[in-house]
Amino acid sequence: MISLFGRKKTKPDAVSKSMVIKQKRYEALVYAFHGDLFRYAFWLCHDRQVSEDLVQETFLRAWKALDSLKDEKAAKAWLITILRRENARRFERKQFDLVDLDSVPVPDKHSPGPEQDMETEWLRRHIAELAEEYREPLLLQVLGGFSGEEIAEILDLNKNTVMTRLFRARNKLKEAMDQDKSSRGQSNG
Repeated sequence: MISLFGRKKTKPDAVSKSMVIKQKRYEALVYAFHGDLFRYAFWLCHDRQVSEDLVQETFLRAWKALDSLKDEKAAKAWLITILRRENARRFERKQFDLVDLDSVPVPDKHSPGPEQDMETEWLRRHIAELAEEYREPLLLQVLGGFSGEEIAEILDLNKNTVMTRLFRARNKLKEAMDQDKSSRGQSNG
């Protein structure tokens, strides 16, 4: 084979082929899961820039350990686990100022109207008030679309424990909704 400059091109060796395959796998992961990872990171830290950094660090670690991913079906759970560990590392390295979650605006591309915005804000506030043991599995299920089994693996818990926590998280949200409805009914009556 001759190139444009008249030199002979050599066929890529096995290492080059391996790198091309790894690069394609990596690009497929980034393309498929970037949005999900960013949404989850944003729920964890409530800061767009920190979320972007977490996702970037997650993909960097994923690149380094890509050969350890044997089952492509487990890629999303694997990446979420890496992201959670990256988030934990953040607190090992640096102390952050606490921010009142009620004052943090969350950008939303598809804002249907003020009523929906109020409901979304109510839901965000009440989810944020849940204890972490209930909040994290619920977010993994709602935002990540993970099954109870996958959440158990990510959080390193028993599946029954995860299912119980999901049940309790939903019940706590329902109780908060019922309480808000009854308090609105009393003030309107």
